[in-house]
Amino acid sequence: MSKRFENPWPHERHGFRDVLRWKMGLGPAYVASDPSAMNGPEWRLLAVEQIKRGLSTMGWQVTWLGHASFLCVGHGVRLLIDPIFAKHCGPFPMPGLKRLYPLPFNLADLPEIDAVLLTHSHYDHCDLTALRYIGYDVAIYISEGHQKWLEKKGFTQVCEIAWWEKAQVAKNVWITATPAQHFTARTLWDRNRGHWCGWAIDGGGQRLWHAGDSGYCPGFVEIGERLGPIDFGMIPIGAYEPRWFMKSMHMNPEEAVQAFIDAKCRRAVGMHWGTFALTDEPLGEPPLRLARALQERNIPLDSFVVGAIGEQWHAG
Repeated sequence: MSKRFENPWPHERHGFRDVLRWKMGLGPAYVASDPSAMNGPEWRLLAVEQIKRGLSTMGWQVTWLGHASFLCVGHGVRLLIDPIFAKHCGPFPMPGLKRLYPLPFNLADLPEIDAVLLTHSHYDHCDLTALRYIGYDVAIYISEGHQKWLEKKGFTQVCEIAWWEKAQVAKNVWITATPAQHFTARTLWDRNRGHWCGWAIDGGGQRLWHAGDSGYCPGFVEIGERLGPIDFGMIPIGAYEPRWFMKSMHMNPEEAVQAFIDAKCRRAVGMHWGTFALTDEPLGEPPLRLARALQERNIPLDSFVVGAIGEQWHAG
């Protein structure tokens, strides 16, 4: 029997009965306090030259593609993190899993990708449609327990990485798998047969960090101690209600700010919001709560930002 993974620290655990309780509305209802929270993110279409911009040696260009997907370009390499191109983020095209905003670029304009970094196997982070489009021979780096599954799907260059292990993805670029608090499953029968992680990316003297899909956990302090300061973070701020169910697996904006502090981020962008309505909070609430949390902690608002789908930042 294959290995089963668990988070190494205590937290609340939920099962299928809790999913039913949530979906049947048997828990406390969540009501947004701000009418503007109903507004989703801005969206922009990237021009060909923006998506195919050259491989700079003077820093990283980071582009938010929606949800937890990013294109990171720099130092001779193009990396895609958790790409999802599908119109639904699930095994079936259910209305509640429908993509609400299209990709911010035309697929035909996607440049050659050197490597794909996957944090885990959930449908909203591991999209086989996207991987097949990119190519079966693309280098895929993923947390432990997924290599054989992806190879059975036809992918030929799969490398699974344990927490704190490193891999070289280009001449001057290294990645490190970092801790996160989550779980995995593609079906009702394979829960936690694969692991989950975030990714630190090192190149040109700069460090990026994609926190992965995670509840707030002690791992963030360890990341800060071992890898900080981090020049540019990508931290989840959405999919957090109802709290009784989501707390162990998804951070709310206030916890995301604490993760920003713990990991010693100099700058960060909020992700995992605004693309799919996966949970009960209004689509546009995470940025509002993030801004309030930053103000309460006396952190400059431009240190931890939210942007439009398709927005680009220079890190470095």
